[in-house]
Amino acid sequence: MKGIVSICCFFSLLVLALAEEEVEDVLSHILRDRSHIDETLRLASEENAAENYHAAIQKLRKIYHSAIKPMEQAYKYNELRAHEISGTGRALGDSATLPYGEITSKPMVLFLGPWSVGKSSMINYLLGLKDSPYQLYTGAEPTTSEFTVIMHGEKTRSIEGIVMAADSSRSFSPLEKFGQSFLEKLIGIEMPHKLLERVTFVDTPGIIENRKQQERGYPFNDVCQWFIDRADLIFVTFDPTKLDVGLELEMLFRQLKGRESQIRIILNKADNLATQDLMRVYGALFWSLAPLINVTEPPRVYVSSFWPFDYAPDTSRELFKREEISLLEDLNQVIENRMENKIAFIRQHAIRVRIHALLVDRYVQTFKDKMSYFSDPDLVFKEIVDDPDKFFIFKSILAKTNVSKFDLPNREAYQDFFGVNPIGSFKSLSAQCSYSGGCLLDKIEKAITSELPGLLSSINPGKAPPGLSSCEATGCGDKPKNRYRKN
Repeated sequence: MKGIVSICCFFSLLVLALAEEEVEDVLSHILRDRSHIDETLRLASEENAAENYHAAIQKLRKIYHSAIKPMEQAYKYNELRAHEISGTGRALGDSATLPYGEITSKPMVLFLGPWSVGKSSMINYLLGLKDSPYQLYTGAEPTTSEFTVIMHGEKTRSIEGIVMAADSSRSFSPLEKFGQSFLEKLIGIEMPHKLLERVTFVDTPGIIENRKQQERGYPFNDVCQWFIDRADLIFVTFDPTKLDVGLELEMLFRQLKGRESQIRIILNKADNLATQDLMRVYGALFWSLAPLINVTEPPRVYVSSFWPFDYAPDTSRELFKREEISLLEDLNQVIENRMENKIAFIRQHAIRVRIHALLVDRYVQTFKDKMSYFSDPDLVFKEIVDDPDKFFIFKSILAKTNVSKFDLPNREAYQDFFGVNPIGSFKSLSAQCSYSGGCLLDKIEKAITSELPGLLSSINPGKAPPGLSSCEATGCGDKPKNRYRKN
């Protein structure tokens, strides 16, 4: 009799357990409400803002092509390798001349992190791609082996990497330098989505600690650096079960140095843990990342579960939703500041071009002053390039302008620069003037001090224009006279 009762109890417990599993399975497949995403990102009220944005972009392009690009070309700024210029902020790739796509490109949000931490699921959730033909494939195993760029288009379609690199209207043509093996691992997805009208998402292959770079067939870290340099927001995502830090992850955080303001740490899949366990994992994540992020203020860590399904029962639902909204507000801030950031970026680029032109002008003037009838031009110029401090080339720029010494390029960069470009191929700044067009230096100075700040104030009519009209902020100095005009 006791045996029969035991068997009945066992089957009763088994039925209850199966019922609970079915309930949990049903709960896990209830789709979460996404209305707060549209509200926080203000996707419904973007028509007028989009028109203003496109008008500002056209003005910015005009300023660049009329005032900045001529100086770039005259003094071959694209030959000065971007990584050798201190304080550049955002790298420009092999060519420092800005392509069309660099000016018109939308803010880029980059997703980085170990494999299977929910990067692709997060993109699917933000864009509402669940059960659509173009939802990114997800799973418990490493699933993303390509760099996937999700961007806006008139119709939904996928684009091969070789096509993306060949299209000059986009900003991905510099990726050709990483070779055909990489372009085969690059894919673009276009779709008509309100959010993608304002931002571009980039999903990356997950970091696998036991995999060597050579096994990927392309320079993985170099490609990551290219995207990091251009990203406006970087989501570094972690899973509570993958907090160990290996060599690949250490290398990634070394590449993120200097970009701390763009980094957001995400502890994903948080509803898989009880509250007490989640607190322990949160502390462990801080402990693991502390040696890698060398900043006085700890990074912001967002704790939630970013996927389309409802949170697991008996978890901190309200906390997770508040964290999610906070992250969306961060994303919205980047999107709303996209025009201001672009103008500031172009202005910073113009200042670097101007400094480069002033330095080349000083090299040209010094070379002319030191040359005599019996001098060997090669030996004279070699002496100047090898020891520019002896001739006060860099110090003269600092003395006659308000340029910071931290904004000057490395001296060694000009040894390479003049090794490729003979000094005789450059004119002095005073010769870069015409009767109808004026002086190149005047044009770029006007762009830096008035046109770009004026454009910035026009898109923020409620704000006073920044005080950039004086030479204090731009490093104005000696201005060459236009020999074609009467003074």
